[in-house]
Amino acid sequence: MTWTPWIQVYDPLGHAWLSTAAAAFPIVLLLVALGVLEWRAHVAAFAGLLSALAVSTIVYGMPVPTAAATAIYGAAYGFLPIGWIILNAVFLYNLTVHTGQFEIVKASVGRLSSDRRIQALLVAFSFGAFIEGASGFGTPVAICSAHSAVTTGPSRTPSTSNFTGSW
Repeated sequence: MTWTPWIQVYDPLGHAWLSTAAAAFPIVLLLVALGVLEWRAHVAAFAGLLSALAVSTIVYGMPVPTAAATAIYGAAYGFLPIGWIILNAVFLYNLTVHTGQFEIVKASVGRLSSDRRIQALLVAFSFGAFIEGASGFGTPVAICSAHSAVTTGPSRTPSTSNFTGSW
């Protein structure tokens, strides 16, 4: 099977604003589904994917195999870095627990302040800055939230853990 190149037409509907609105529809659908309709993230993402495939094939004339290949490529491009971060975070956590270093980190953070909010901020700023510099692309959001939840105990709320990773 040989792939023939597909040349994108930037204005398939004859009006720039209409073509732009058609191209923006999947993103708007995703945001409305998440923010207004309060759909679950995976359902909203799937609806956005289906609408993007529909717009690309129907409005822009992209061949279906090319659109499917693009969707698979996009999924791999998103999942592989996230999977790599999680794999390494689990490895690092298991290594620190197995060697006993995690108790040292836990005790060090606990000695700085007995206030759990201050502990969370310290973890977010110091550990988060180190990880962002070392690996980039938003890694602290995942790791600092999990680390703060483990370090400060089970009484943490999800909103506080999310707050920790987003600083």
